Amino acid sequence: MENYTEDDYALCSRFKSEKKKKRLVKEDFEKELRQNYVQRKQLFNAVWNSPPVPLDKPYQKGWVRFFVLRSDVLVGLNSDFFMNLLEKINTYQYSNEKSFTKRKRKFGKKISVPSEQFLKMISISDWDCKKLDLTEKEKSYFTLTKEWSNKLGRDIIYYRFDEPWRFVLRVRPNIITHKKPVDSDLQSELQILENYITNYNLNHKINRLLTGYARYSGWKVYQNPKEKNPIKNKSLHVLYQQYADENDINHGK
Repeated sequence: MENYTEDDYALCSRFKSEKKKKRLVKEDFEKELRQNYVQRKQLFNAVWNSPPVPLDKPYQKGWVRFFVLRSDVLVGLNSDFFMNLLEKINTYQYSNEKSFTKRKRKFGKKISVPSEQFLKMISISDWDCKKLDLTEKEKSYFTLTKEWSNKLGRDIIYYRFDEPWRFVLRVRPNIITHKKPVDSDLQSELQILENYITNYNLNHKINRLLTGYARYSGWKVYQNPKEKNPIKNKSLHVLYQQYADENDINHGK
């Protein structure tokens, strides 16, 4: 009978190597992350999509402001067309005060100024969206616009409605008639899972596993075109050459 060494026995046996053990541990961990992602999504949808329950006694909670058709447009021939269009671009604002004012600092003092409200700006991604479902006739009333946003620090491109004068603002009491049911078991289970993912910093690992990368989008700083520095990111040699060329041109004149 031949004598087998310990290595030969380990090679012929069903023992797992160290490399295979690490790979199996990693695969089990990734499988658990996928299950956590699916479970969190299911719990969130169950909490969010729960149907509202009607209240026995409706109550008023502040005021709501929205757009309606102007009186002369309402009696016009295209009233139905603009009514359907308004349902797609209408916006709603809520306030505790009927005046819809906000506090703003001016000359060191806080004053109350009227709160502005505009029709919905349609982004390029939503322009052909089936959910919005804009017809060709409705699209003819919009213009592609590019504006600088101080809040975002960059240019924003959107479609703007050309005839906002057809609509006027209307203020109505905000009556609460329904409420979201509170399922404490679902919310508790969702919160426990969220705490586990957050405390162990697993969000980036889940994103990398599902999308292939886990880098942050970051905050890209854009420069206002009106405030661009003409000598930014230019070397002294290039600036001197431009200065010399301008002087040669001036002397030539």
